[in-house]
Amino acid sequence: MNHKANAKILFQKGLEAVQPQNLLYEHKLLEDKKITLLGSGKASVEMAKAFMEKNAQQVKKAFVVSNYYEDIEGLDVCVSSHPTPSLRSITSAKRLRETLSSLGEEEVFVYMLSGGTSAMIEEPIEPITMEEFEKTTALLLQTLASIDEINIVRKHLSLVKGGRLGYCTKALGVVFVISDVIGDDLEAIGSAPLYCDSSSCADAKAILLKYDLWKKVSKSIQNVIDVCHHESPKVPNPKIKHTIVASNILCLQAIQKEAFAMGYDAKIITDEISGNVRDVAKKILQNSRDLQSDKPLCLLFGGESTVEVTGRGKGGRNQELCLWVLKELKEDENITFLSAGTDGIDGMSDAAGAVVNRDDLHENINYYLQNNDSYHYHKRYNGAIVTGKSGTNVMDVMMVIKE
Repeated sequence: MNHKANAKILFQKGLEAVQPQNLLYEHKLLEDKKITLLGSGKASVEMAKAFMEKNAQQVKKAFVVSNYYEDIEGLDVCVSSHPTPSLRSITSAKRLRETLSSLGEEEVFVYMLSGGTSAMIEEPIEPITMEEFEKTTALLLQTLASIDEINIVRKHLSLVKGGRLGYCTKALGVVFVISDVIGDDLEAIGSAPLYCDSSSCADAKAILLKYDLWKKVSKSIQNVIDVCHHESPKVPNPKIKHTIVASNILCLQAIQKEAFAMGYDAKIITDEISGNVRDVAKKILQNSRDLQSDKPLCLLFGGESTVEVTGRGKGGRNQELCLWVLKELKEDENITFLSAGTDGIDGMSDAAGAVVNRDDLHENINYYLQNNDSYHYHKRYNGAIVTGKSGTNVMDVMMVIKE
C-alpha cells in the first residue's frame, strides 16, 4: 500500500465531510421567515452560498466578511484581514453592527460564523488605536499562547467580541457555527461575537504577564484592561440561538470510515491535541508505538498545536510538526505521518501541511527547524500538501499510518 498517497486521499475525504455545501442549516425559528443573512470567517462565503442555494426565496439581504472575495449573485462579500486585524476589520465590524442594530424586534437574521472571525471583524475600545491592537495581536502570535489565550486578550480590547455584537440587536437570530476550537467551546469560536464571555479583564492581563508582554503593549491597552469599563457580557442574548454544524470530530469520523474501506484498522485517538509542536510530536509517536494490529494502523488525531517563532523562515505549525515527527522517528519505524490544516492554509504559506515518512529525513533538518523554515524543507523534498483555500475550517488533522 502507498501510505503517503492514501494519507492525502483520506485527508481530502475528511475535508469533503466538513465542506459548507454538505452541512445542514435548519432551525424552526427560520420556517417561513424573511431572513437577513450575515456572517464572518474563513468559511462564511461558502456557508452563505450553501444557505442561499436552499433558501433563496427567504433571503432578503446577504452580507458576509471573509479573507477572500468571490462574486456570488445576491451576496455582498467584504474582504477583511487575517491573521492580523487591520483598518478593514474596523470597516467590517462597523457595518455588521449597523446592520444588526437596524433590525426590529420581530425580524430574523442568520449569522454564519467560522474561524478567522477574530481578526476579520474588529473595533477597538477607545482610545486604543488599530495600530496598537495589531501590534498586540502580532506579539501574541509570536509566543506559545494558545488561540484561546489570544482571544481572551482580544475580547477585552474590543467592542464586538465576547458577545458584544450580539447585544447590539433586538432581532431574533440563529448562528450556524463551524467550530475551529478544541471542545467546540462557543465562547472561543471567532471570539464569540454573538455569544458571551466568562473571562475577565483580569484574565487578559494575566495572559499578557504570562508571556512577558504587559510592558510591551501600549499604555492605552494597559489602561483599558486595568480600568475595565467595558467588561464583556456573561450570558448570551436570549433571542440568539447557536447551532454547531461542523467540527473536527466530524472530519475525523469521515476519515476513519474511508480508512476502514481502504483496509486500515482506523482509530480516532483524540480531537483535543494541543501544545508545542515538539511535545505534540513526542505524544503522537508514543501513542502510535503503544498500539498494534494485524492490519496496517491508521491513527487519527485532531486539534491545534503551537509554534514558538524564533527564526525567519516560512512555514506553519503543521509543517513544523511533521519535521519534529521525522526527527523523533526511530530508524526501524515504518511510519507515515500527515499533519494539515483543514482551512488549507498553514501559517504564512500556500501549503495546508505535509506528509512524510522515514525516507524524508535528511541531515539538514536541524537547520530548517532552527530557522522555522519547514515550508522550504517540504517543498525541497516533495512533502508539502497544497489544497488552496478549502472553504472550511475545523482545526488540524494529524494522521499516523504504521505497519
